[in-house]
Amino acid sequence: MVTVNVGNLAQTVRDHYHFAWSIVAMGTALRIAGNFVSQAFAVILVVLQEQFAGLLTLIIMAQVFRSVASALLSPAAGWVGDRYGVRRSLLVAATLYVVGMLLLATIGKEAPWPWLLKNPLTGWYFDNPIIQLYLYYSLVLGLAQALFTVNIPTTVAAWFKRKLGVAVGIQQSVGGMGASITAPGLAFLLSKLEWDAAFLIVALVGGVIIFALLAKFHGEPADRGMQPYGATEDDPPPASTSDPEVNKLRSQVFLRRARRTRAFWNLPAIHHVGCVGHAIVIWHIVFFATEVHQISLAMAAWIVTIYTLTSVLTRFATPILADRFGAKPIMAVAYFLQGITVLMLFWAEETWEFYVFAALFGVGFGGEMSAFLVINRQYYGMGPVRTLFGFQHLGSGLGMAVGGLIGGLVYDIYNSYDIAWIISVGASWAGVVLILLLEPTSRLLMPDWEDELPERARSTPPAPTAAT
Repeated sequence: MVTVNVGNLAQTVRDHYHFAWSIVAMGTALRIAGNFVSQAFAVILVVLQEQFAGLLTLIIMAQVFRSVASALLSPAAGWVGDRYGVRRSLLVAATLYVVGMLLLATIGKEAPWPWLLKNPLTGWYFDNPIIQLYLYYSLVLGLAQALFTVNIPTTVAAWFKRKLGVAVGIQQSVGGMGASITAPGLAFLLSKLEWDAAFLIVALVGGVIIFALLAKFHGEPADRGMQPYGATEDDPPPASTSDPEVNKLRSQVFLRRARRTRAFWNLPAIHHVGCVGHAIVIWHIVFFATEVHQISLAMAAWIVTIYTLTSVLTRFATPILADRFGAKPIMAVAYFLQGITVLMLFWAEETWEFYVFAALFGVGFGGEMSAFLVINRQYYGMGPVRTLFGFQHLGSGLGMAVGGLIGGLVYDIYNSYDIAWIISVGASWAGVVLILLLEPTSRLLMPDWEDELPERARSTPPAPTAAT
């Protein structure tokens, strides 16, 4: 009989444990909490339409505006994280999150702080629920989302020199399941409470969780006097983020060099067309199934569940495979699969055919978005990549908004989604072409970029000069 010494096992775990794995867990929890409402927008859509009798299109535009606002602000969000440190940027995000939730609780009521929200030309107050939704949900929470989305995953990546693919895979896959938690949770609150009480609870509980996690969420290993996971004794210590002037200088030099690489320009474009490709589908597939093919809403909702579940598998596997075999071929396969599966919608009619489509579509959909942190490491090493990732998120956010609008416009004009599906396939396959145009991932694109920095700003001390 095999016996296990629990004490020895616990000691072994402690000896081999690295704080980087705590960063993964906290980053995943922060992502789910920070995106609580956006991941459950379908619930908000129904409740707003019922309670405030708003036009459906006007309410949907709140999500479009949020995507655009978050996208446009993402490069700035990355710059703030690189220059002032992740902790400060995420504290701002957490504050905006709480303020945004509290403001959402006031929708449909007399405008808070009327002296602030009064139009000086007309004297009109922003009491219209739709206008309030655009201000609070799209703008305030959109800015919070930009800060969360850019700075959380790049922080996870900064803590790993080895096993980066595993860490990113865990954060992407578990975080991607957030909608399965947040949508039922918000629906339960809104079914039991009034709108204002529900969002007061979200603000209180979500704010406590986020601020508690940020107390231990360190942006760089150097902030705790540590090395990244997998670093050896011969590796130089990572650059400290405690001096904003040093951070500013490092970020300026790094970005100046990065802009000379094709990857700097191609990766945002790749993320953009990939998101156009899947946004057309995920924004409209349920409507297509119910209105065009007369599938019940209850049965059509399972389409979303199925592609979400299969995407979890590839969100986890894609970063691991990209870390091991190089990101270019893995990303190209994901984009190709995302595109080719959409062709099934030209023939899908029965419910089971939509379910088969969803299972296959989720494979490419999950892989499309989850390798960017890995390819950034393969191209740029341990440099300050948050601003770069912000530009990539700019591409993805605009892609989501453009794709969602394309689907609606095509259907309104032609009373058919056929052209929209063709655009979706073309966008995904355009991503394949752009990926193949990227530089090889087998070597760093700018390994000597720190040579332009003064010695005090370098993470690696300059090599000694030979004696003459």
